[in-house]
Amino acid sequence: MTDTPKRSTFVTVVAWIFIALSGFSTFIGIVQNVLVQTVFLPAMERAQPSLPPDAPPIFVFMFNHLGLFFFAFLLFSAFLLLCSIGLLRRWNWARLCFAAIMLLGIVWNVAGVVMQFATFSSTWRQMQEQFQDMPPGAPDMSAFFIVILVITAAFAIGFSVLLGWIAKRLLSAPIAAEFKLQNK
Repeated sequence: MTDTPKRSTFVTVVAWIFIALSGFSTFIGIVQNVLVQTVFLPAMERAQPSLPPDAPPIFVFMFNHLGLFFFAFLLFSAFLLLCSIGLLRRWNWARLCFAAIMLLGIVWNVAGVVMQFATFSSTWRQMQEQFQDMPPGAPDMSAFFIVILVITAAFAIGFSVLLGWIAKRLLSAPIAAEFKLQNK
């Protein structure tokens, strides 16, 4: 009688959730890349749009390398799909890569909030001037933007905690042992 290793429900559920999410995002990435390369970038080359001279450097970089960002999204989605399938199959390299992706997700969330606050603070004065030019009786939109910043930060914290918990569980001794038993 062979002793088959017990497969944890946690790994199976996480793997299937991320197979669905990354499979869908890979499909979306393929469609986006086809449209960006065949429709959007050629139209931009013909129109030759430009950013305002005071645009933040990160926006200038993204604007100048738009096709690269969409392609990177596709590659990342496909890699996450591969790691998710590997996680389901209990391949140890996939467990380690998946945990690293979860940690990268935390960094991405924090960087996104920092970038949003930096962009918001650099344009706050311009927005205040525009709000002053609004007709009498128009709603004060400054409170709306502050609420959006707070909600975005709360979501980033929540997702970071979730991703950290997934990474911690995947790197725990019982889960690591399950993968070692499976790979023998």
